[in-house]
Amino acid sequence: MITDRFQITGKVAVVTGSGRGIGAAAAVALAEAGADVVISSRTENDLTEVARRVADAGRKAHVVPADLSDPQAAAGLAKAAVETFGRLDIVVNNVGGAYPRPLMETTADFLEEAFRFNVSNAHALTTAAVPAMIEAGGGAIVNISSVMGRIAGRGFAAYGTAKAALAHYTRVAALDLAPKIRVNAIAVGSVATSALDIVVSNPEIKERMEGATPLRRIGEPEDIAATILYLASPASAYVTGKIIEADGGIQTPNLELGLPDL
Repeated sequence: MITDRFQITGKVAVVTGSGRGIGAAAAVALAEAGADVVISSRTENDLTEVARRVADAGRKAHVVPADLSDPQAAAGLAKAAVETFGRLDIVVNNVGGAYPRPLMETTADFLEEAFRFNVSNAHALTTAAVPAMIEAGGGAIVNISSVMGRIAGRGFAAYGTAKAALAHYTRVAALDLAPKIRVNAIAVGSVATSALDIVVSNPEIKERMEGATPLRRIGEPEDIAATILYLASPASAYVTGKIIEADGGIQTPNLELGLPDL
């Protein structure tokens, strides 16, 4: 059956930033499809709840509280997977982000910090994971990019540039790691996570955002988790080096931040 290709029974995954939002939904989705998971974020209480949901799905979760703004901490998750579960097959580079800031207030240090958090961390975990993934017979890496890496928006110089870099990193890494390891990314649109609380809690802004999105709604973490499962599973066995746009059809920025003109 074609649905069998979405199963990843017996595989092991690492999901960064998995205490809540997209990362938590991804960890649970991968578990429901048959994988054991290493989950990591700063807040242990959040991870404990995600681990419970993984257990409810019949799989095991290894909890690693860590500050993943440090690339070495991110890289260490590959070793944790092998030591705990004996293998590593799937990596989801989900952790990332940067607060919007006017261009003239975006210092070089802020830009470099955004690049490190969104790109260097993904690279550190990817390169640490590759030897174990090859030993396991191959695998899949999914990077979480953003629609802001594709379209321009005021205030997103750091975030948008970093996510655009992550998208191109995905294409380059896919060529370097083929044919044993597939590397793809998701350009995520507006999703109802804690990072978007200030938007979804404001009816006027929420309505404006939904109106500017062709599908007329803000995405749910499970929308992205389903895309992650597709890219991590044999269902996408002939897909690598691609950026999947899971953004509700957005073509132009859908949120005016109210930044002043120069």
